[in-house]
Amino acid sequence: MTEAKKQGRRRFLLGGLGISGALILGWGVLPPRQRIKGSQALPVHEGEIALNGWIRIAADGQVGVAMHRSEMGQGIHTALQMLVAEELDVPLSSVTPFAAPIDKIYGNLAMLADGLPFHPDDDGVLKRVAQWMTLKTARELGLQVTGASSSVKDAWLPLREAGATARAMLLAAAAQRWQVALSECTTQAGKVLHSSGKQLTYGELAVTAVNMQPSNIQLKKPADFRLIGTPQPRREAALKVNGKAQFGIDARPPGLLYAALSLTPVIGGKPKSWNSKAALALPGVKQVVDLTAAAGEHGYAGLAVVADTYWAARQAIPALAIEWDAGPNSQLSSAKVFAELAEKLEQESGFTYHQRGDVAAGFASKQVAKTLTAEYRAPFLAHAAMEPINCTAQWKDGQLDLWVSTQVPSIAVAVAAGMLNIASEKVQLHMCYLGGGFGRRLEVDMIRQAVAIARQTEGRPVKLVWSREEDTTHDMYRPAALARFTAALDAQGQVLAYQNRSASGSVTHQVLQRSFGLPGAGPDKTTAEGEFDHAYALPHQKTSHVIVPTPVPLGYWRSVGHSHNAFFKESFMDELAAAAQQSPLEFRRQLLAKQPRHLAVLNAAVEKAGAVPAGRAHGLAIHRSFGSIVAQVAEVSVEAKQIKVHKVVCAIDCGIAVNPAGIAQQMESAVIFGLSAALYGEITIEQGRVMQTNFHDYAVLRMNEAPVVETVIIPSAEAPEGVGEPGVPPLAPALASAIFQLTGQRLRSLPLKLG
Repeated sequence: MTEAKKQGRRRFLLGGLGISGALILGWGVLPPRQRIKGSQALPVHEGEIALNGWIRIAADGQVGVAMHRSEMGQGIHTALQMLVAEELDVPLSSVTPFAAPIDKIYGNLAMLADGLPFHPDDDGVLKRVAQWMTLKTARELGLQVTGASSSVKDAWLPLREAGATARAMLLAAAAQRWQVALSECTTQAGKVLHSSGKQLTYGELAVTAVNMQPSNIQLKKPADFRLIGTPQPRREAALKVNGKAQFGIDARPPGLLYAALSLTPVIGGKPKSWNSKAALALPGVKQVVDLTAAAGEHGYAGLAVVADTYWAARQAIPALAIEWDAGPNSQLSSAKVFAELAEKLEQESGFTYHQRGDVAAGFASKQVAKTLTAEYRAPFLAHAAMEPINCTAQWKDGQLDLWVSTQVPSIAVAVAAGMLNIASEKVQLHMCYLGGGFGRRLEVDMIRQAVAIARQTEGRPVKLVWSREEDTTHDMYRPAALARFTAALDAQGQVLAYQNRSASGSVTHQVLQRSFGLPGAGPDKTTAEGEFDHAYALPHQKTSHVIVPTPVPLGYWRSVGHSHNAFFKESFMDELAAAAQQSPLEFRRQLLAKQPRHLAVLNAAVEKAGAVPAGRAHGLAIHRSFGSIVAQVAEVSVEAKQIKVHKVVCAIDCGIAVNPAGIAQQMESAVIFGLSAALYGEITIEQGRVMQTNFHDYAVLRMNEAPVVETVIIPSAEAPEGVGEPGVPPLAPALASAIFQLTGQRLRSLPLKLG
């Protein structure tokens, strides 16, 4: 028997036994898949040379860099270009971004590894093995996903290695051409320089460099960075200002048709009958398409009208006179959802994500002088991205073209190809800028719908555009959640025992079913993140979560579980501080005494905030999410029960700050996003229907309500961590803390409303 057959048999037997670590004996011990060269040659234009799977160089020295992550306003393309420019030693102005093709080298490893349900302070063997295996699995899957604040973190090594490798190839090419020692050559601003004064541009060397195979590639040390760490303006900003930036909704292929939707008003419903003839009789209307089959698991069934213009398609919807089958959820309501969450918390113990010490013994201790309990809740939330949901598709001659704003290009291609039963290579994805994502464009429902419609348009492209009402009432919502806390304190205000139990639906379970057709089972870190992974030194603690399945479609929402769990946890910390007769600041300082990075962030925020003006209060919160630590101080006033946020100071330790200007912009964005949710965000359900329909009843923060935001970036030599989402979680608890100081009201439900 050959060795290959032996290994195959071993893997099969171990897998059949259900041993989770089976592949460690075979595939698991193989070296990780490289991320420099793609499975196919990098596409180039005339006169360009591809030096690896990320970089191509033109004759004029312009450097093209593959952008494998979606630009949705977070400035990620600027940061990614900076990584390459730093190691390649070229000016940022010489770099041109282009959309990366679909290839496994562009897969997001960090996102999957960070999804493991381990405590950040855990450094055990099990965690290290699980991370190793997850990273290897992620390389094999190669999912191109923009999410979980992982873009810079994931690209930190491969993009720098790509730049450093290309630079080494160019140096070797110059040394060969000049017949000099490699050590006599250096690089500067897109040129190779020789100690004699000779120089050649990268464009002149690229043809020779492509055949070089340098070894011992060295990355720059942080002390030698010239670009990384310097504030840079957004590279795509000019395109967005002058209107040249192409978003998904801007697609205009020749012969374009338009499609408008009417989706089931009741969650889980479907169309029962409709009048296609009446709609088709209207001017410009071409077709009526049933989208029920395209809805899939946890999707929305409905109809689409195709017409020459979007207005014609939209106006034809009433003529369909759709009669709906309400389905099984016609009596579903927000009240029933929360009642079920409460019931399950009473009946089930849930999955324990973190436990330290003996909680029962802590509560039973004779030193207990006071016991504190509290219950918190958070509602369903919509994403409300500014660019309406849309997708343009053309199915012609066995080839599918997609123009779409998506956070999941590889999944989008796979889903579209599967619907048409064609190879993925037959799908041409035209990546566009995203007018906001916040997790909503991790979904592929709009792609399923557009492809289903394009099947019926005889080769003509069709642009599907959702109305704002369809978007608000047919989102994949942030889960509603309920959390209960109990803690015991001694006479000196020290916490002796701490227990946190919560309940919600599982986003990950639904996404696995909806996007991959896989069963959702087991724990889901996102349900309890922000509760179990805190840094507070509590001697006896336990955090558990109960997953309560729901028919309400759930999706990843900016900062995911942290968005509400930080409010729960930090608000309870404020209550504990009050019970201990300590200030919220000093109480936290004591519990974080052995966490120097947390303390530095907390102290920086408080120092920057300074003294509170008369008539206002400072509320504070600190939270670690997506690898970064953020502390916020909210300056708040209350007048006639109206909450006004004047200023928010935001301190962040995100490791090495690649682009400080981009980080500050992301903190400002997060504060506005977080304030919208904290003050207004609430999706309610009655009789299976979402009650909110547009910005008049699902409000976002207006310009006149926006506070001043000041950002403090803590210097660090650690590798970069997340930035896009960590600024959201501390905002709501900081705001609630200030409100309590001003009014004495302890608000335990979101959104924050004064009685």
